[in-house]
Amino acid sequence: MKTKAFASAGSLAFVGLLAFTACGSDNATGEAGNSESGSGSESSVSGTLSGIGASSQQAAITAWESGFASANPDASVQYSPDGSGAGRKALLAGGADFAGSDAHLTEDEYQQSQDVCGPDGAMNIPVYISPIAVSFNLPGIDSLNLDAETIAKIFKGDIKKWNDEAIASQNEGVDLPDTNITVVHRSDDSGTTENFTEYLAAAAGDTWGQEPDGNWPSAYAGESNKGTSGVVDTTTSTEGAITYADASAVGDLGKVNVVVNGEPVELSPEAAAKTVEISDRVGVGNENDMSIDINRTPDEAGAYPIVLVSYHVVCSSYEDQATADLVKAYESYVVSEQGQQDAADAASSAPLTDALLEDAQKAIDSIEVAS
Repeated sequence: MKTKAFASAGSLAFVGLLAFTACGSDNATGEAGNSESGSGSESSVSGTLSGIGASSQQAAITAWESGFASANPDASVQYSPDGSGAGRKALLAGGADFAGSDAHLTEDEYQQSQDVCGPDGAMNIPVYISPIAVSFNLPGIDSLNLDAETIAKIFKGDIKKWNDEAIASQNEGVDLPDTNITVVHRSDDSGTTENFTEYLAAAAGDTWGQEPDGNWPSAYAGESNKGTSGVVDTTTSTEGAITYADASAVGDLGKVNVVVNGEPVELSPEAAAKTVEISDRVGVGNENDMSIDINRTPDEAGAYPIVLVSYHVVCSSYEDQATADLVKAYESYVVSEQGQQDAADAASSAPLTDALLEDAQKAIDSIEVAS
C-alpha cells in the first residue's frame, strides 16, 4: 500500500509554509480523539503539522492555532493560505498533512488520494460554515437588494452602471450613482469562486451561462487579485467595485442582501447555517466522508444561499503514529465546542450543528497508521 511521502511530525520544514500569526490575512489539544482538548489540560502530542489551502479560513485558523497551542505546548501548526485548489493539490502530492478547502474533493481527486492516503483515500471534514458576501464600494450606501439574475449580469459585465434600472428597481429610494461597475474576482484557483459560481449557475441558470469552477471564467472580464485579502483590497481601493469574499473579511464594504423567492435575505451566520441544514450529504469515496451538496435555491425563508462549507481534507491513514496522533488531536480541537466557538468569535462563522460535529469526530477517530 502506498502511503504519504512527507516527513513525520516534528521534522517538517516546507518552503513557503507560513506559521500562524495573530495578524489578519485573507486568508484555527489534547490527546487524539479527545474533543475536550481545548479545555486547557496539556496533552502528549508533539511535532509540527503542515497545512495548505483556503484563504477564507485564515481568521478561524489563527484562532484554532492559538487554542491548540495552549493545550499542546510541544506542538505547532504551519498553514499557508494559497487557495483551496493549491491545498488539495499539495495533499494529493504528499506535500501537506491536511488541506483547507472551500470545495470538497472531486471523484477523480478522491481516486488520486488513494496513492498517498492508502486504499480508503482522503476524507472531507467540514470545519467552517460562512456566508460569502457580495460586497461593493459605493460611498454612502451600506446595503443593496439584488436577485440572482441581476448579480449574474453584473459579474458577467452585462450591467455596467450602478444606476442601471435592474438595480434601481430592487432598491427604491436609494440614490444610486452614475458610476461604472468594476468587477473584481479571484486570480487563483479558489473554493470561494467555485461556491459563488455554483450559486450563479444554479440560481441564475442561462443568464450566467457558465459551469461552476474554481477558476473565474475567462469569457468574463474584470480586475483580478489573489486570495481573499487581494480582492477585498482591490475593491476597497476602487470606487464602484464589486466582489465576492468570505463575509469575515469584507470589513466596511457594502453588502448585498440576496433576494430569494422575492424576499431579500441579509447575510449572517444563522442564515448560512440554515442553508446547510437543508442541504444534502454526498459522501465521496470514504465511508466517513462528509461532503455536502449545498442547496443554492432554498425554499425556506431566511436561508442565505451564497454560503461556503469549508473542509479540512485529511488522510484516512498516515505513515507514522506521531503524524496520525497530531492530525487527530488538532482536528478534534477544531470540531470541539471550544474550537467552533473560537472560530465564531474570530470569523463570525456559524458553528457546526450537533449532528455534523458528532459525525466529524467519528471521521477523525477513524484515522489510523498505515500498515
